[in-house]
Amino acid sequence: MKRRTVIRIFAFGFFAFAVILARNIMLMKERSASLMTIRNNYARAVEELSTAADNISNTLQKELFAGTADMHSKLSQQLWRDSSTAKAALSQLPIENKQLENTYKFLSQVGNYSLAMSEKIREGGRLSGEEYDKLSQLYKFSRQLCEDMWKLENDVAEGELDLAGRADASSEPPTVTEGFEDFEEGFDSYPTLIYDGPFSDHIMEKAPLMTKDAAEISREKAHTRAASALGVGEDVLSELIEEGGKMPSYTFTDKDGTAACAVTKQGGYVSYFLKSRDVLSESISEDQALETAAKCLESLGLNNMRKTYYENINHVMTVNYAYFEGDVCCYTDLVKVSVALDSGEIVGYDARGYLVNHRHRDLNGKRKSVLDVQLQVSPKLKVLSRGLAVIPSDSQEELLCYEFKCESADGTHVLVYFNAETGKEEQIMILFESENGVLTM
Repeated sequence: MKRRTVIRIFAFGFFAFAVILARNIMLMKERSASLMTIRNNYARAVEELSTAADNISNTLQKELFAGTADMHSKLSQQLWRDSSTAKAALSQLPIENKQLENTYKFLSQVGNYSLAMSEKIREGGRLSGEEYDKLSQLYKFSRQLCEDMWKLENDVAEGELDLAGRADASSEPPTVTEGFEDFEEGFDSYPTLIYDGPFSDHIMEKAPLMTKDAAEISREKAHTRAASALGVGEDVLSELIEEGGKMPSYTFTDKDGTAACAVTKQGGYVSYFLKSRDVLSESISEDQALETAAKCLESLGLNNMRKTYYENINHVMTVNYAYFEGDVCCYTDLVKVSVALDSGEIVGYDARGYLVNHRHRDLNGKRKSVLDVQLQVSPKLKVLSRGLAVIPSDSQEELLCYEFKCESADGTHVLVYFNAETGKEEQIMILFESENGVLTM
């Protein structure tokens, strides 16, 4: 064989090898990118499943305490939506349906059963003791599912469980069941069948009422008010940021960014301030902290405010205050004050809810008898106290309601709200009480 021929063969072979190598590298990159996409999709599905399971559990607990057909209907529709979301998320994971037969069964039946009970009540019936027991069992299973989903979500996030790797395996079909075993095995007792202070998520969804027609103040005047609110010299607040949005404000900070205060351009109201520092111990009592917080409100011109709920996190006590008009609690007019328990210093203040919603209200309209309305409270709840409250609706309107603080057989405290004018059951809040404070769900 001629030398030139040998060289040509070698060159062709090298070229072919280079082409194959390049193709393999490209395929590996494509496969890596594909696996990354699959991992992201699975992680998103797990997160959606975990959120839906949590929503199902919260709504089932509220269902146990609902007393009217309208509220049962509202909660049943929510259960139906969340169970459908959970099933859709579950179907996106590399799991054989047969291995999760009971999980699918639970998700399918929880919405259907709730709708059936809602229809029974709407037609004039009441839930029997046995039907309440079945709802209680559904709630019990939902808590187990939540715990399993939280663990699954954490395992995926920490990389301890690679769903993409399972789905990519070619030797056998995907059989991922981690996170579901306890739930599946617990179905021996499954019933045979035929959810920071209340309403705080709603308060910032509209234009502020208090600043609407107020005169605009100068930057210099806002600077003075910010320094006074923080208790520092004006020279300390050297940085200025102008905030836009629904509540245009001058926001002043110090050089280190450890203190900030916002003052509304219209009206010159202190809308919030923060002091960022470590609080490592507690040397004052909660009563002393409450007294300090109340004085802070008075110094800023806020009157008729009463403590509603609070929490103590990392030695900082944050208190929710609501405005009271006579004996009516206006939850929408919310102010939060944070007190450092090492010194009593005010390290946080937020009056944006108050600025958005506060106004004079005519609360003397026609009302149903509170005793008649109380008869609609679920028989599973014992009424501890009652009062009047203004709460927001989903459409951002305000509702005057009777507020019933209740207790269930297991000691859970529940707030139930009925429209004072129509008698309609509007909302249910479940109180979480711990050594760190009282919050609602």
